[in-house]
Amino acid sequence: MAGGGPLQGITVIELAAELTAYTGKLLVDLGAGVTLVEPPGGSPLRAYEPFVDDVPGPDRSLWWWHHQASKQTVAADLGTPAGAARFAGLVAGADVVVEAAGPGAAARWGIDEAALRAAHPGLIWVSITSHGPDDPRSAQPSTDLTLLAEGGPVWSCGYDDHSIPPVRGGGGQAGNIAGHHAVMALLVALLARERSGRGQRIDVNAYAAANITTEFATYTWLVAGETVQRQTGRHAAPRPTQPTQVQAADGVWVNTGPPRRGADFAALAAWLEQLGVAGEFDEYGVLQLGVELEHIGMDQMEEHDLVGEIFAAGRAAMFFLAGRLSAYELFTGLQERGMPAGIVYSPDEVMADPHFVARGWPRPVHHAELGRTVAYPGAPIRFPATPPAPLRPAPTLDELTRSEPTSDGTGPGDPA
Repeated sequence: MAGGGPLQGITVIELAAELTAYTGKLLVDLGAGVTLVEPPGGSPLRAYEPFVDDVPGPDRSLWWWHHQASKQTVAADLGTPAGAARFAGLVAGADVVVEAAGPGAAARWGIDEAALRAAHPGLIWVSITSHGPDDPRSAQPSTDLTLLAEGGPVWSCGYDDHSIPPVRGGGGQAGNIAGHHAVMALLVALLARERSGRGQRIDVNAYAAANITTEFATYTWLVAGETVQRQTGRHAAPRPTQPTQVQAADGVWVNTGPPRRGADFAALAAWLEQLGVAGEFDEYGVLQLGVELEHIGMDQMEEHDLVGEIFAAGRAAMFFLAGRLSAYELFTGLQERGMPAGIVYSPDEVMADPHFVARGWPRPVHHAELGRTVAYPGAPIRFPATPPAPLRPAPTLDELTRSEPTSDGTGPGDPA
């Protein structure tokens, strides 16, 4: 079991599924001990690409490594009485169950969820479905792409050129979004249990979770009857906004946020002076006018031409600086001056970013079978008082095989 972290001592039983994997990973990051229940022979998730060194194998899936690190695994065929009994035995010693089997699955397996929860009143049962437990669509096949497309995020992702199709976010975003909501709800349920002593059932609707991540796309349609349009590196909006993505002097692209406060304009003007290039920036005088403004809103730009010119000068100053600085210099310089910016990184560059390295985000995991240590993405949240335990490699198929039940339905460490 994982040790360390604010959830140390909390025991979780996770039924292996694509929609539960990120929930279990976040709980491991928080210190919970997570036992993964796989079918005999291993979960199909072990075959998810990509594979380490591009060599397929049940223990070589990078998707599996990322989501299942530090979990332990047991085998149970839930469609058999022995498997159902084994699952019930695991639940008896658990605080939390996380599953995404779909409506009615427990009953089909002969598992009486209500009886399990009645026998263990402190148990918190987290059920993730594609569309909610009472929606018939939850009994139909769904994928990461269909949930993101139906929920709305895909429509808002892509480029200014609308002859190019929308772009789906990678990395299993539908499961990640649902997983975040599942963990937030679970943490509240754990707090509630400290007061009442009772657990509860949590239903997470992956489609609804995806929909509420569309910023104002859904509400723009419901309130104004307008459809937002995707834009390169910036918020989707009913009408095109000014570009925000700029190529720095070293050829690397940076996403920038627009200056809106007087302090932003003052910082940009001072930066130009510090670099000795203020005289080369044609709109320097207009930029300085922005120093006197408290804040620039979209409505002000539409009503006052001068405010629009000041806003444009701030944007032009960022682009001017980009032509004279490296992407990292522009990124850190804007951040230090209180303006949002982000480099368009490759995955390797993300892992090597000095900020993430300083936070201890890349986590080393030694793989004895490979004879090398691999850098994993770490926990997204830091708890200095309760730091996480070192990560262990994801459970192997051999570990699963060694945990398979005996003729009486139990396995190593299970109650007979």
